Amino acid sequence: MIEPLKTKAGFVAVVGRPNAGKSSLLNWLIGEKLALVSHKANATRKRLNMIAMHENAQIIFIDTPGIHEQERLLNQFMLEEAMKAMGDCDLILFLTPVTDTLQHYADFLALTKPDVPHIVLLTKTDTVSQTVLLDKITQYQAYQDKFAALIPVSVKKGISQSYLLETISRFIPEHPYLYDPEILTTERSRDIYKELIREAIFEYTSDEVPYFSDVLIDKVEEKESIDHIYATIVVDKKSQKGIIIGKEGQTLKRIGSHARRLIEELSQKRLFLKLVVAVKQGWSQDKELLKKIGYIVE
Repeated sequence: MIEPLKTKAGFVAVVGRPNAGKSSLLNWLIGEKLALVSHKANATRKRLNMIAMHENAQIIFIDTPGIHEQERLLNQFMLEEAMKAMGDCDLILFLTPVTDTLQHYADFLALTKPDVPHIVLLTKTDTVSQTVLLDKITQYQAYQDKFAALIPVSVKKGISQSYLLETISRFIPEHPYLYDPEILTTERSRDIYKELIREAIFEYTSDEVPYFSDVLIDKVEEKESIDHIYATIVVDKKSQKGIIIGKEGQTLKRIGSHARRLIEELSQKRLFLKLVVAVKQGWSQDKELLKKIGYIVE
């Protein structure tokens, strides 16, 4: 009698300071553009489950907001999202740019539970020399009893996805698959669309505007040959609305064009995207408005 294949399934929280490279790493591992990527910090605002299959293991990655100080209610929500992910997982990936000091790692150790194993990933290693990289690895040896593994990684070059997924899967428990092996995320399509529109806002606006804006998906109509998405960009001030719209509406057109391209690449369908901008003063401090946009603050 043939023994049934033993499968593994588990959750892996991906954490680190803002702009540590979490979303870029996950898009690279999954092989699809699902998570918001920006060179600006604090782009990710809520947990996002992304699923990778590696041999007999189903790895459910949890992309999290960067660990940072609480300020507005929205920031409080973001920190709580990261903390919940670390408390509900089988393994933690702590991402830290190779140029960072070890203080970020010390802060992480103060937040995490010692019974949950973690792997340290030194990111953006393509930006430094081999000497600098080896020196940083040597510094981490003082903490070698804390982490399960220390792995230098670069999305642009270096280790393969297979090696990293194999290492991660060693810490995943034996368990039947939790989700259909064919799906890449447990998120609703409209939540992915929201993040891709937000990425376009980060791409074409600067200063405080991306951080004081968000996206509300008003309606999605899926048809055979083309999808229709109607969305509202919410901002905090009238001046921010003017910046997002731009002279003669050019900035909003660029945002819409960029977002449409990202969504079409994901859905493999033509898209009609209608964006409007609305001022909701103090939205990031208003529990009811935050809930409507998708952030429930306890």
